[in-house]
Amino acid sequence: MKSDQIDETFNNYIFGIKPVEEQLQSNPKNVDKIYIRKGITGINLSHIYQFASENRIPITEVPESKLFDLVGRVNTQGIVAGISEINYQEFEEWLENIEPTPETAILLLDEIEDPHNFGAILRTAAASGMTAVIVPKHRQAPVNATVFKTSAGTAGKIPIVRAVNLNQAILQLKENKFWIAGLDQNAKTQIWDQKFDVPMAFVVGNEGRGMRKKTGEHCDFLLSVPMSNDIESLNASVSAALVCYEWRRQKEIKS
Repeated sequence: MKSDQIDETFNNYIFGIKPVEEQLQSNPKNVDKIYIRKGITGINLSHIYQFASENRIPITEVPESKLFDLVGRVNTQGIVAGISEINYQEFEEWLENIEPTPETAILLLDEIEDPHNFGAILRTAAASGMTAVIVPKHRQAPVNATVFKTSAGTAGKIPIVRAVNLNQAILQLKENKFWIAGLDQNAKTQIWDQKFDVPMAFVVGNEGRGMRKKTGEHCDFLLSVPMSNDIESLNASVSAALVCYEWRRQKEIKS
């Protein structure tokens, strides 16, 4: 094991025990090198050492200051991994290879800019059984260390599909039997009043601006989450979680 050397340049870094372990399990070829804090104690890293050894991924011990140089002053839990560039799926290619059924549902993110929200949405999408998460190429939080950390490593467990133009992607999804539901706090229909018995695409709007007007016009219908006590809206990731699990609940009732 080498010690105190950082001489590589990677496109991305992830940090934290769970995100690194999940990436080693789901996509070890994407992990180039692992950095562990010198003298780390009290934490079980046996699985990480095992996965790294099986996939011939080098591990280097470094001072904590070196970890901070890589990812900033965050809680790394003593471990950082250098990974290759995130492999987004391109929308046209993804669409060609999917056969939508009533059991198919995806999320469309309309310019989610906060990486914490993005990571939380990816985690919910993977856990609830979404088929994919589609994001615009521009004005969208990138898949970075914060996204991996917030998603608890699940960012590699669900396809992240990139579309050049989200509204054009919506039109193409409609042509392929998807129904588009936009989350809009002003909508009269609530999420649990709508039946999800067709291939679904749920649009989640920007944290501050919400869903863009043009995007909303392309939706087949709009859905809201009921609010009490004069609360105007929920966090984007919370709204996404609610609609994902309402879809999941309806699927489980049918089965």
